[in-house]
Amino acid sequence: MLAAHTGMTPFLRKILGMNWMLILFMYGLLIFGVFMIESAARHLPVSAEALAQYGSAGAFYAAKQKTWVLLGSVAFFGAALVDYRWIRWLGIPVYAAGLVLMLMALKNDADVHQLELLGLTFQPAQLGISSGILLIAWLIQDLPRVHRWFGSPLTRIGLIGVISGVPFLIVMKMGDMGSALVWIPVVIVALLVGGVPFRYLSFMSLVGAGLLPILYFVVLPMVSERGPKRIDLWLRMLQGQEVDVLDDGYAPHYATMAVGKAGWKGVGWNAPPEKNSVVARGYPSRLTLHNDYIFVVIGEELGFRGSLALLSTYTVLLTGCLFVAFYSRDMSGRLLASLVLTLIFAHVFESVGMCVLLLPITGIPLPFISYSGTFVVICMFLMGLVQSVWIHRFDHASPRLETVSH
Repeated sequence: MLAAHTGMTPFLRKILGMNWMLILFMYGLLIFGVFMIESAARHLPVSAEALAQYGSAGAFYAAKQKTWVLLGSVAFFGAALVDYRWIRWLGIPVYAAGLVLMLMALKNDADVHQLELLGLTFQPAQLGISSGILLIAWLIQDLPRVHRWFGSPLTRIGLIGVISGVPFLIVMKMGDMGSALVWIPVVIVALLVGGVPFRYLSFMSLVGAGLLPILYFVVLPMVSERGPKRIDLWLRMLQGQEVDVLDDGYAPHYATMAVGKAGWKGVGWNAPPEKNSVVARGYPSRLTLHNDYIFVVIGEELGFRGSLALLSTYTVLLTGCLFVAFYSRDMSGRLLASLVLTLIFAHVFESVGMCVLLLPITGIPLPFISYSGTFVVICMFLMGLVQSVWIHRFDHASPRLETVSH
């Protein structure tokens, strides 16, 4: 009624109804990421043409990140302004395409399994998990309408297990343990929000704890060659045992050294080697500082206060996603917002944790901060889905899923 009296169009109503706090903090992280990429990538090799045009390698990679942010903005606002009940129909085709692309990337002999499409290089593992989130959110809500049997706890557990298990095994076979481990918290939250009773979750937890030794000593070495070595190295470093810092222990040793010695203020943005900067001296490898190890640069250059400000911003962003999930109109919206929240949290926890020895080295980008190309676009698209859940929370065209009693 208010829109009719004021002459407000549906498009304008959607724009004004967006969660602007989430937008503010998301773009704050993106802008901060551009500045940190300029510092982290300043030592990377670039062509003479790029150096002449941009002045430095850091400015070149920062400009490329800005392009990805612009593309991501199109994906973000497109997903936000379209009702998510229509976007979720992309779940099956995008999920199938993601599996095909991951299998194609698995055939590559390179250490990093990437594909090149239309001049763009990307890792299909990120596409697999984002499409899996869409598919889970859609099927958990709508399948029980087809038949009551699809609403049973065992069916939901099996559905979530299959959707997540197939890409999980493929990514583990690629050797990308970091991207594979993200599936674990996503699956746990999907089971919780998806309405699986606590007694089933308790039983699964006990069975999982019993199978853990078999999974670690038998299954993990079969699907990943580097995974057991990295976990063993991490455990030895936690216990204070001697490791070879010139070989396997090189990256975690110098990463924790750079963050640990930074103090409250840090050494300053774009600090030279004269300021006792570990990053400026090339430790750890300069080839990964702008993506997987960008928190090392943040921790050393901006110190504890910069790291605290970054983590506080993530906390506000994720808390906002939690409120969106709480106020969503249906099960699909709750799942979308909750699983996107979990995905971002898992990436932040892994990326930061491996730089401070809380977790083994996994090699995973920091959302909205790392130079990661298509991953920035995917993260912004997923945040657009969260915005769509918020904007359309009062639209009751899609009825709530009735709770199936057991």
